Amino acid sequence: MTDTPTVPPTGRAFDVEHVLAGLTLEEKASLLSGLDFWTTQPVDRPEVAVPGVMVTDGPHGLRKQADSPDHLGLGTSVPATCFPTAATLGSTWDPDLLRRIGAALGRETRANDVAVLLGPGINIKRSPLNGRNFEYLSEDPVISGELGTALVEGVQSQGVGTSLKHFAANNQEADRMRVSADVDERTLREIYLPGFERVVKRAQPWTVMCSYNRINGVYASQNHWLLTEVLRDEWGFEGLVVSDWGAVRDRVAAVAAGLDLEMPASGGRRDAEVVAAVREGRLAQDVVDVAARRVLRMVARALPALDAPGTYDADAHHALAREAAAAGTVLLKNDVVPGPAGAHGAPLLPLATPADVAVVGELARTPRYQGAGSSQVNPTRLDDALSALRAATGADVPFAAGYTVDGADLGSGTDEAALRAQAVEVARDAGTVLVFLGLPASYESEGFDRTHLDLPAGQVALLEAVSAVNPRVVVVLANGSAVAVAPWQHLAPGLVEGWLGGQAGGSGVVDVLLGAVNPAGRLAETLPLRLADTPSYGNFPGELGHVRYGEGVLVGYRWYDARQADVAYPFGHGLSYTTFAYDGVAAEVLRPATADADAVVRVRARVTNTGGRAGAEVVQVYVGDPAAQVLRPERELKAFAKVDLAAGESRELVFDLSGRDLAYWHPVLRRWVVEGGEFVVSVGASSRDLRGAVTVQVDGEDVRLPLGPLSTVAEAMTHPVVGPRVEAMVHGGGVAEDMLGMIGDMPLTVVADFGMGGFDQGALAALLAEADG
Repeated sequence: MTDTPTVPPTGRAFDVEHVLAGLTLEEKASLLSGLDFWTTQPVDRPEVAVPGVMVTDGPHGLRKQADSPDHLGLGTSVPATCFPTAATLGSTWDPDLLRRIGAALGRETRANDVAVLLGPGINIKRSPLNGRNFEYLSEDPVISGELGTALVEGVQSQGVGTSLKHFAANNQEADRMRVSADVDERTLREIYLPGFERVVKRAQPWTVMCSYNRINGVYASQNHWLLTEVLRDEWGFEGLVVSDWGAVRDRVAAVAAGLDLEMPASGGRRDAEVVAAVREGRLAQDVVDVAARRVLRMVARALPALDAPGTYDADAHHALAREAAAAGTVLLKNDVVPGPAGAHGAPLLPLATPADVAVVGELARTPRYQGAGSSQVNPTRLDDALSALRAATGADVPFAAGYTVDGADLGSGTDEAALRAQAVEVARDAGTVLVFLGLPASYESEGFDRTHLDLPAGQVALLEAVSAVNPRVVVVLANGSAVAVAPWQHLAPGLVEGWLGGQAGGSGVVDVLLGAVNPAGRLAETLPLRLADTPSYGNFPGELGHVRYGEGVLVGYRWYDARQADVAYPFGHGLSYTTFAYDGVAAEVLRPATADADAVVRVRARVTNTGGRAGAEVVQVYVGDPAAQVLRPERELKAFAKVDLAAGESRELVFDLSGRDLAYWHPVLRRWVVEGGEFVVSVGASSRDLRGAVTVQVDGEDVRLPLGPLSTVAEAMTHPVVGPRVEAMVHGGGVAEDMLGMIGDMPLTVVADFGMGGFDQGALAALLAEADG
């Protein structure tokens, strides 16, 4: 089959302004809600015609339901390539790969007469318990924004649209349709919004999907600050805002706030509410016109591809899915294991003698390759690791199930203990045992959150039994979010995180185990030691309709690094079958910094492949601001690059950091500021594996707050104009030394009320006038 060209041909003529002018108010209102679960409403009369277009899930593969559309994935959907989930794609740290995957998703979307693919999801992984974490890329907004941008660019290169979701602060499934995410603006601006901002500004997705939840008490679907002031006025979003399915509580308020399209259909009830609001003067006609125009523009953009859908190469897409599954596989641990009779030891991976391998674990035969909920894809084919390993080695690799998956029928006379016993016998004499463990589908899904980080107890018992008879154990994980590995990882010299690798995940992880692919995946989320160590512990998932984001900006690795807390594996971690050395880390200040200045600091680092085979390293650049007026993380990821190096090859990388990379959101001034001073720029292989750091002095902005009656004496003493007079007043006013700390923290108006040292309200007024210049 032939792939659809990247540039779509010209389709039906569709003059948006002419069509809009010919619509009645009722017809305009009808455009603002769906015809059914997946299709926008058409208008069809002799004078004017607007075709309906189809939108459909999902982020990692097309889920177009052929019949009984029910939104929850229970109806039959057309076969489509199930690419790795976002948990896997995030661990690739590879925008170029994700752009190619996006183009493939776009081809399949187009070939199936779908106008908009509902994805990608780029919400931050605030807690590893979020049941939908497998659909999201990272705990860090730079990773989410860069990879989200690549996916959007790839999909939309094929003449179909995307829906960036879920906007915003949608970080749990518990009570997701009502809960209020209570979060301060600085935390929103620095953690939960920047990924969306990056994608909107760089890739202009056709649509943005609002989330179900409230944000500080206001539903996202009717949040004017979020949908209009931030998304459109500040970021310049040009597309359409669509609701998540069933997210609209007040349709008229939502239209006024900037929500254009409500999905799914409401049977005309919501349309009538909009019309009535206009007729009664509660909603301006112009607001309806603006929303209808945005829907018409989306329809117009979709028509060329709908007129020439093209085809796609299913085999090529499966191969791409396999490449992506391997690229997102993270080698967490690969300890040296002594050889027989005291021979020189070596790591277990890559498998040196694959013919001497045994496989244990039902997940090797019955793969868990995607998450549950609205993103479920009907794959074009499905690889399992056991079959892939047998095909690659040409050997009848011994296998034992060891446990059941989600309570499968064991048959008469068989129980979990018997399955473990069989596995022990298979493992006893093997050269190396591959133990496939992971989370069953019932543990994590859209619609509910996890309650713990543990693997099923039966799987851990299997590992304990197998390792007791054979120390040469490699654990291969299948899971959509972080699991606790600390209680059992000492039993396995090798540990591989395969995530949910899509329909080719089985063959992709085997490529890594055998060394056909050198592992280059890196963790896009921290693996904690315990649930109690996680940043949102005690606040997640909230109670009585509210969830408090009490950790503020200290999310993910920012939390652990600020506390110097131990973790199982840090953000950015991942091993290779080769080694890399860093040198030449340097940083040069190019110009004074403001929040919107480009190329403020230029960072250089040289990386060398010091091992014996080709491999890829992910070079990570972190920035710290140790002397800011506000609490800032110890370090924050600001740039990264994945670089392929032959054995012995060196390459210098250059990163330009902008003013925004140095800035923080000032909670009083309510804008981005770059506070001048020393910044620490670190380059390394993870947030804990820093290979070089330099300090740079940056000339920034004067971010002192203006003096007012409630300014403290200490703040006034540092003011460049009146500071010396205030200091002289304090020290000359007979204040005892042991009282200086208390006085310094007093508001000026309190000192004036006390009349200390002759300083009264009149003197305060004169002082403030002088300070204002």
